[in-house]
Amino acid sequence: MNQPDMAANATPTPDPGSQNDKLNFQIQHLLVATERILRQNPAGINELGLIKTLQKAPWELIGTVNFAEPDKLYPVHFLLFHVLYRLRDQLATNGETLTISPLVIRLQQSTVVGGTGVPDQADELRNFYLDLSKYEMPEESINRMMDDFWAGRSGYRPEPVETREAAATLGFDGIPAGFDEVKHRFRRAVMRAHPDRGGETETIQHLNQAFSVLKAHFRT
Repeated sequence: MNQPDMAANATPTPDPGSQNDKLNFQIQHLLVATERILRQNPAGINELGLIKTLQKAPWELIGTVNFAEPDKLYPVHFLLFHVLYRLRDQLATNGETLTISPLVIRLQQSTVVGGTGVPDQADELRNFYLDLSKYEMPEESINRMMDDFWAGRSGYRPEPVETREAAATLGFDGIPAGFDEVKHRFRRAVMRAHPDRGGETETIQHLNQAFSVLKAHFRT
């Protein structure tokens, strides 16, 4: 991820205050860019599309991303979702709602009269992503967290729009009747998207996200 260069006379020992300043500086730029991108995409955008847009001009706020290794992808994903949850809280004061998931990120006017755009119930994901201490985690913790998340131990339940988007990503016209259909379709899609057959790692990452959403859907 592109960040301001360290000063030429910086000492070898990292300055926590300086690092926090850089992170907050990056977040402020991402907040502005992400809101602009979402307003330019009223139908919504997925996480992969948002990352790629932020990588390109005029933004260039995210550098090369290794989608194949969770511990390398995690800091980018975390920072982006931190920004999205902060943006959702900010926009709620204007009566706008922000749908947040890896498969669909969409900004809309709230349909609830007098609503704030912020869910009334406790939002564990919001609490997690707004805690910047979670930005850096060891690989073991990242993998365990993701396993717990998709196994449902975090209380995660996909929203209907997210489940439909996941089904569409795997080529279904609607939500399939059972998880066996999902597994079959997922295996076929991954085989077609494999880099050895001319596919891209980013596409496989997107398929993995869709599969995980549907797995969570059928476990709830």
